Amino acid sequence: MISTDNLKLLFIRCRPLIIYGIIGIISAGLDFLIFLTLTSYLSLNYLVANVISVHCGIICSFILNRQFNFKIKDKTVKRFITFYGIGLLGLTLSFCFLYLLVDIADINKVTSKLLTIVIVALLQFILNKTITFKTKSV
Repeated sequence: MISTDNLKLLFIRCRPLIIYGIIGIISAGLDFLIFLTLTSYLSLNYLVANVISVHCGIICSFILNRQFNFKIKDKTVKRFITFYGIGLLGLTLSFCFLYLLVDIADINKVTSKLLTIVIVALLQFILNKTITFKTKSV
């Protein structure tokens, strides 16, 4: 059985990942709601809607991660550019995955979007933790 102390230690070690996950859910939720609104209610092409929704998710994620997760507030412009670049890489992957899943594999666009969010978010966490919000080692 796991003790309370071990759970606390595990939480402390995994805190950035847990907070990143929560922020990711919020940002992905925003991304998904914007995507759904643009495609379902405004009849925008799903690939165009994806570009718009992912940009909104990237901006939301940077602001929340900077403020509440990594709490690193120096070099904001440089960090934002790096974060945004990683986000654009994610957008490119998302675009490709969506195209493959919807147009090639004939999977529903909503299901495809959800799958794409999970894959891209995991990759982005790794890159943002090791590049964007890396602190100098002493």
